[in-house]
Amino acid sequence: MDNGVSAGSKASTSTLGNIALGLTLLAFGIGHTGVLSGVTAANSVSLAMYVGGAALFLLGLLEYRGGNGFNGTAFAGLGIFWFTWAKGAGASVSDEAAGTFLVLFAMLALTLTLAASSGLFGQGVYGLLTLSLILLAIAAFADTAALAKAGGWVAAVSGLLAWYGATAALANWPMALGRTSGRAVAAG
Repeated sequence: MDNGVSAGSKASTSTLGNIALGLTLLAFGIGHTGVLSGVTAANSVSLAMYVGGAALFLLGLLEYRGGNGFNGTAFAGLGIFWFTWAKGAGASVSDEAAGTFLVLFAMLALTLTLAASSGLFGQGVYGLLTLSLILLAIAAFADTAALAKAGGWVAAVSGLLAWYGATAALANWPMALGRTSGRAVAAG
């Protein structure tokens, strides 16, 4: 029983981390889109703090312990992002401070995009997260609701992609994004 996962199990801390990331991104994104009446990004604070923040950070530490530096960095770093965002939600900070915070974590997401060795699937999740944070940062700097809504949609798609990846790993669903020379391009 290595890392708390029994032999033959399809579950791992990576799978749980991707589920936590996916659900948090989905709730955060939907809140920014305004697609559901009365649902805002602030409504995802508890989920962001405990699932995206505390749980993801803990899973990151477990990934480090298991020797996976990439997932350790991704989960712990994004756990810090979600926990900090949740703690600061509703606080009166300037638009410039909020935008700067988002830019700083967009830099982490960009690092994860460039370092993702899990193929196009992992790069897609982190690339969309990067784009979302950049759009939300610009929206904060420019006080533009349309860009915030666009950033929300991109975050929601990133969340769906992370959730699908984790679900596909558990259910043995395909994760191919296309075909090249008659072979499927592995995405995860």
